[in-house]
Amino acid sequence: MLINIIAVDEAATLLVAEKTASAIDAVFGRNALVFLDGQLGAGKTTFCRGMMRWYGYLGAVKSPTFTIVEPYELVGGQVYHFDLYRLNDPEELEYLGMDDYLNCEALSLIEWSERGLEFLPPSDLRIHLKPVGTGRNISLQADSGRGADVCQRVASDMANG
Repeated sequence: MLINIIAVDEAATLLVAEKTASAIDAVFGRNALVFLDGQLGAGKTTFCRGMMRWYGYLGAVKSPTFTIVEPYELVGGQVYHFDLYRLNDPEELEYLGMDDYLNCEALSLIEWSERGLEFLPPSDLRIHLKPVGTGRNISLQADSGRGADVCQRVASDMANG
C-alpha cells in the first residue's frame, strides 16, 4: 500500500509525522523498522522530530549524521534514530553493532537507508520525503502487512482531520 500526502509547510509535516507515530504505536507498539528516504534537506529529521514529539520527547532531535545513531529512552519503550549518510560501505553496519539495535524491541527510524540496504532487514514502512515549494510531498509505503495497517490508519486520520 502507498499513500501520498502534501504537507504545505513544516507544521503540516510535523502533523503527518505525529499521525504516523500514533498509527505505528497502535499497530506495532515500539517494535517497527521505518526507513526515511529523500534528498539532503528533504525533511527526514523534521519528520523524526514530529514522531518523537508524539511519543512525548521534548528535547532536541537532531540528525545523527556524525554519531550514526541517537538512542532515546522514552516512557513505553526505546527509539533509535539512525542516519547512514556518512556510511562509506554497508558492511560498516556490522562493526557498529546494527544487529544488536535491530534485534531488540524498539522503534528504529533509519535515514538514508539506501546506503545500508545490503545489511538491513526489510522495513515495515518506508517514508519518502520530497520538497515541494515551502512544503513536502510525503509518501508512506507499506513493506509489511502491519505497515499497510499503518498506512490505512494515517490515510484515515488525515481524511478525518
